[in-house]
Amino acid sequence: MYAIIVGGGKVGLNLTRELMDKGTEVTLIEQRRDRYLSMEAELEHIAQYGDGTELWVLERAGIQRADLVVAVTGDDEDNILICQIAREKYLVDRIIARVNNPRNRQYFDLLGIQPTVSATDLILRLIEHEVPQYGLVHLLDLPGERLEIIEIEVGSAAPAVGRAVADISMPEGSLIISILRDDGGFVPKGDTVIEDGDEVLVCLDPGLEDEVTPLFTG
Repeated sequence: MYAIIVGGGKVGLNLTRELMDKGTEVTLIEQRRDRYLSMEAELEHIAQYGDGTELWVLERAGIQRADLVVAVTGDDEDNILICQIAREKYLVDRIIARVNNPRNRQYFDLLGIQPTVSATDLILRLIEHEVPQYGLVHLLDLPGERLEIIEIEVGSAAPAVGRAVADISMPEGSLIISILRDDGGFVPKGDTVIEDGDEVLVCLDPGLEDEVTPLFTG
């Protein structure tokens, strides 16, 4: 299998490492030069510099022969565009899209793109399991349960930084279910301390994101 991952943040980088460890041929595309240079030192030829929404960048990465495209940038519009290009122009069999803001779900739906929750371990679980060979696939489908899952990158000035999970005043109807840090993710305990740069996965009732997000972004 050949996979192209667009977006070299923590999710994209950790996913690339995991796929490489499993023997999968993979290319990681990142448009921020500082991130790219950091990744290149570790990944060498696996990392490519460029904007993954541009055709020539995707073609340089070999999208014509890709079996899987994963769009995990921090911009929902970019992820939608990458998925459309991969599906409609290059007929890629398996596509995984990251949704950063649950409010954008309607735009994914309108375009026939089912968004995903982007925790690295969940994406890996999806890749490793058999899935139908059509359009796009999704990790979690929660509308029927009236739940949302959002992923927030913790800012240095966030109220939650330096505090234990048990001491954070989360709104009723919300729960921290996973933290992505450095080389992997884990389920936090009550005494787990939130750090600057963590990516926090929160399960919550619809409509609570405006209360939850400021706790982690400042």
